[in-house]
Amino acid sequence: MATDYDTPRKTDDDVDNDSIEELKARRNEKSTSSADMDEFDSVESMELPGADLSNEELAVRVLPKQADEFTCMSCFLVHHRSQLAREKNGQPICRDCD
Repeated sequence: MATDYDTPRKTDDDVDNDSIEELKARRNEKSTSSADMDEFDSVESMELPGADLSNEELAVRVLPKQADEFTCMSCFLVHHRSQLAREKNGQPICRDCD
């Protein structure tokens, strides 16, 4: 529960003077705050896994494998030659998979 630190503190005398009806009214006011609506609006804008993205286009430039790069035959990622650990049966293996 959020605490409003700007509100003045109540003393024990003030707490005893609050009637049950006032406390119920305050509870009902808090439950219909605008924070609930903001939370609902933010949920509406979220995308869920498995959403239909067939109309979306990606703007990514894909470069072909360069002469100083290799494809690891264990993780199938393209790495720079400096990441080559060894070759197993003539297949390059990166340092992460070694």
